[in-house]
Amino acid sequence: MEFRLRHIAISILVAFASSCSLIDQDMSDCETDYHLDYELRLVTNMTTELQTQLSTQVELSATATALKQHLSGIFTDYAHDVNLSFYDVKEDSVILHNESHIMDANQSSYTLYIPVRQYMHVAVANLQPTYPDGTPAPKDVNLIGMEKCHTSHLEQPVNSVENIIKSHNTGIFSARLPMDIKEGIDQQFDVKLYMVNCASSIALDTLGSGIRDIKVFASGFANGFNLADSTYYYNFTPQVQADEVKVNDGVFMCFCAVTFPSKDVDDTKTVIETDDPYVSTVADEALWKYTIYITCSDGSITETVLSVKVPLRPGQFKLIRANILPDGSVVPREPYVGASVCLNWNEMPGWEIDF
Repeated sequence: MEFRLRHIAISILVAFASSCSLIDQDMSDCETDYHLDYELRLVTNMTTELQTQLSTQVELSATATALKQHLSGIFTDYAHDVNLSFYDVKEDSVILHNESHIMDANQSSYTLYIPVRQYMHVAVANLQPTYPDGTPAPKDVNLIGMEKCHTSHLEQPVNSVENIIKSHNTGIFSARLPMDIKEGIDQQFDVKLYMVNCASSIALDTLGSGIRDIKVFASGFANGFNLADSTYYYNFTPQVQADEVKVNDGVFMCFCAVTFPSKDVDDTKTVIETDDPYVSTVADEALWKYTIYITCSDGSITETVLSVKVPLRPGQFKLIRANILPDGSVVPREPYVGASVCLNWNEMPGWEIDF
């Protein structure tokens, strides 16, 4: 399988102040120049997935084009902003220095002044999303607990009443690196930032179905990410409201969700640890789901739950194809996706959605 790999080289010049006395006449040894070279590495299977799933059908070419446009701000080698934190490694991992910068470029340089000592360095990119015109967009992921390294994490706000969250609106990258800054020694540190979120999509063939409306939700994904050890946590399973992707063919409807990853078949496997991070490993049970509510021509609502048995990993894109029948049920085309259907769902007691 082929992967697309791009990177942003962020050359940061760091001047680390030594502990020399202020009354020294010769100040030449008070500062030593170091370099931190940052690479934002986009490792994704998006191009391969679109080619595999859509290129064999001419009628789906418009869907591929629409998805590429919709996800152009997610799978990108462009960084809008970067947050740099340096933590103590000897005490209670308290933060010793933090800076945030607006980059809006694929390369930039900064000068930092911090004392010579050991640090745990943590970097996060693209936490301040913007609209295409450059104005700030709502933040779907927040940096929380950054006062200490072991509590610093990314978390998405949740509507506590409906347990619904929005799809991420930017690709997020992070890195961590132990740094032992030594006085009087030329040092260079390479910091590689990897993508921490991912995306999935469902393309629905509506031909002959006569449907009136569709609502799509995704679930089974992590709700937070620990920056200190690059681990995800699954404290609860919110519903992610998938965004509709406009397809100009009149037949297919497409929805997309940008989220944290699902659980994996092998919890120890990460993008960094394997040469083939997107191999289709099928689990015994569902790892994540799409729940689809379709309003039929008679006004009834059909609920279909699609259960996916392959993991969705950081940086990965997964596309599911399915057909919609006249009764509103959804039939997946992929063998690793199961389906359960509830006709006349709107007459059943339980969770309600404002349609």
